[in-house]
Amino acid sequence: MKASRFYPFDNEPPPDTCWSLSAGPDGRIYAASCCERIAGGGVYIVRYDDETDSLKTIVDVPRAVGEPADNGKATQCKIHYSFAPSLSDGILYAATHLSAPGVGSKRFSPWADWKDDARAFPHSCLLALDTSSDQVLWTDTFIPREGCRCMALDERRGRLYAISYPRDHFWVYDLKKREIRSLGRLGSVNSQTIFTDRRGRVFVSNCSGQFVRYDPDSDRLEEIPIFVPHDPRLSGWHDVLYDVVASPQGDCVYGVPWNTDPHLFRYWPEDGEYGRIEDLGAVHQWRDPGTVVCFYLDHCGGLVFGADGKLYYATTRWSEGSETDSPHFGRVQTEVIVVQMDVQTLERTDYARLERNGARGHYVARAARDRRGNLFFGHVIMPSPTGISRLEMNAQGDDLHLPLRTWG
Repeated sequence: MKASRFYPFDNEPPPDTCWSLSAGPDGRIYAASCCERIAGGGVYIVRYDDETDSLKTIVDVPRAVGEPADNGKATQCKIHYSFAPSLSDGILYAATHLSAPGVGSKRFSPWADWKDDARAFPHSCLLALDTSSDQVLWTDTFIPREGCRCMALDERRGRLYAISYPRDHFWVYDLKKREIRSLGRLGSVNSQTIFTDRRGRVFVSNCSGQFVRYDPDSDRLEEIPIFVPHDPRLSGWHDVLYDVVASPQGDCVYGVPWNTDPHLFRYWPEDGEYGRIEDLGAVHQWRDPGTVVCFYLDHCGGLVFGADGKLYYATTRWSEGSETDSPHFGRVQTEVIVVQMDVQTLERTDYARLERNGARGHYVARAARDRRGNLFFGHVIMPSPTGISRLEMNAQGDDLHLPLRTWG
């Protein structure tokens, strides 16, 4: 299998997760160096420099948005599936999320600490990064009291769409007016991504894996009779959207849920009144169906199209049968395999292994393709160090990051 190269983050305190990774409007790769559980830890925006083959920290986000990580409150610790690149003006939008306690605290609960002004998470922050100058053009309070779980951009209408945590509301932000409004609660388990179709309609999911569609022309949010495919032994509960990528033609999307036994699906949003969804089958290896496992074990993420028109995704592998000996995912020795799929024949091939300087890998959150056609994958690995992996693809041409993915 093809070899990858790992690039660890070097920010302080040592980051433990990379939830967001995206190609910017300039075709370079941007990643979120996050502190998921570190008291007083903040998030940095890091860029891969394809001329020096190294990482460079671009933005200290807490300080840029006026919420320094040492202020005692729950910190601006991560950017969670909330990068949104704008091709027309070279801006990369980013919104912050919560989970880490304030400096000096041992724990933080968004529910228990909601009314504690000294400890609570004040708000998600939005920033606009000019990728041509590396300057933060402006920042804004985004979602009051909550974090931003995921975000998408409608460049034509000048809107951002977001899902908040912990209340799981659907939000619409007007970039011209700098105003945000909620269209209501979706459920109790967050969809992990928002995606759009060619008509500008917006799609998320509720707790049972049912698609929820927003029509920007009617300003209406509605549940539609489309469900994320799942293993027949499961009920569909928690089958929320995890990672979704558009086809190069933009006529359909491919995605996976955040659940055990995840199935790859293909959805055609413009086929009929509600669209058409196809179950493309399980992404993981066979395992004992009678063993209860955490859905972190057979996780799948990092969906990205290569310049060759093939779909790539990262899925977890482990020694067959070891899940029955040690069902806790943290005790099963895992590795991350990048699978290549021909979308015409649906043939799948183990393409590459993502390694972390000889240590085991486990969980890939997001992936992207840069201007030279190389693929990048963001790791969620604890303990540190975490970082990103790069696959050299030997592609030919310019501006190979296009078309841009405009959601996190």
